[in-house]
Amino acid sequence: MFENLSDRLTKTLRSVTGQAKLTEDNIKGTLREVRMALLEADVALPVVKEFVNGVKERAIGQEVSSSLKPGQVFVKIVNEELVRVMGEANEELNLSAQPPAVVLMAGLQGAGKTTSVAKLSRFLREREKKKVLVVSADVYRPAAIKQLETLASEVGVDFFPSTAEQKPIDIANAAINHARIQHYDVLLVDTAGRLHVDSDMMDEIKALHAAINPVETLFVVDAMTGQDAANTARAFNDVLPLTGVVLTKADGDARGGAALSVRHITGKPIKFIGMGEKVDALEPFHPDRLASRILGMGDVLSLIEEAERKIDKTKAEKFAKKIKKGKGFDLEDFREQIQQMKNMGGMMGMLDKMPGMGQLAQAADAAKAEKGIVQMESIINSMTPAERRNPDIISGSRKKRIAAGSGTQIQDINRLLKQHKQMSKMMKKFSGKGGMSKLMRGMKGMMPPGMGGGPGGFPKL
Repeated sequence: MFENLSDRLTKTLRSVTGQAKLTEDNIKGTLREVRMALLEADVALPVVKEFVNGVKERAIGQEVSSSLKPGQVFVKIVNEELVRVMGEANEELNLSAQPPAVVLMAGLQGAGKTTSVAKLSRFLREREKKKVLVVSADVYRPAAIKQLETLASEVGVDFFPSTAEQKPIDIANAAINHARIQHYDVLLVDTAGRLHVDSDMMDEIKALHAAINPVETLFVVDAMTGQDAANTARAFNDVLPLTGVVLTKADGDARGGAALSVRHITGKPIKFIGMGEKVDALEPFHPDRLASRILGMGDVLSLIEEAERKIDKTKAEKFAKKIKKGKGFDLEDFREQIQQMKNMGGMMGMLDKMPGMGQLAQAADAAKAEKGIVQMESIINSMTPAERRNPDIISGSRKKRIAAGSGTQIQDINRLLKQHKQMSKMMKKFSGKGGMSKLMRGMKGMMPPGMGGGPGGFPKL
């Protein structure tokens, strides 16, 4: 996500980080690079101007010149200005209304509106513990109603039926009455995709909004359209009183123009960001965390929150107890760790959120890394329970059978067994006295050059 912008900014800012003194000349050169990076990321020109002026004003003032580490202060200023441009802090949905709280979803055709309705309903059900009902008022797109019904079933929320013969206002009013009677907390109303230049369709959604008076009107927009996303949101905001924006397909956006432009151009906060096709790939938008990721500082808070939600605590505790008792680390455990990592978005998904790892994540061949994880799991699945519990019994003939069963080569089996042996040794260190520090030192020794601490790497252990 935002790889191009992140790469340009981190390279540019690295040149000033170690400077003992910042002059107007070297600030000018750095700001020129920052400006180019933002323009190449398709950030809207008014946003670029305000951002660069904000950084310049603070950088040539006392804040930097009186500092012992002016280069680092300059990077801090850039980070803070990124946060300010994107909206300071996460703005939650305002659902404090007489139930049901009605949320209207609007947007262009193909922006991912229906999928976002399903993702948001899951978010509200799982994390906010709300009783959610969804309804489709899209009477134009073939199979739109059926699509939402299928997605609602997948995410475990209730669906209110509608037909293409009904009028959108009648559909929404019927759903509101049903939600009121059945004591739903939230009703999400999906609408047809429309162009802001289509006056008839815009009049229709204006009438729908007036009829149901939603507490939240969210504009769903594709991040990959860059600054056009912000301009379209502004056009919709002129017609509808938007309360926020949902930015979709951000995982495929290497530039970042939409995220950096929407708030400034529309005056409306980005409330959620879609990070993939899966129904759980919707996150509250935190400007401070995203700014940190853009500058290669990682997003540890989101990583911790994701781990809290997605890691099976019972299995994790059982595994920790087993290791502490020195019972060894077998291939069943190895497979379990692979599955937990997949739940966390895979290796690249985790690396992207870790401090100092942004450049590594870009340099690494993500597809190859993920393929390796799938291959490991396939190899372990092709083993017998006895082989997984005791890898030492895996002889040459067994390796041939496992390779045939998993569609791999014998050298792939050997590589996996070697990796397991290395991890097993580390786990033994962990089970003894002072285990954690020994384990971390062991992991540090296994890292590629340049990642054992110091500039651009992990903090020293």
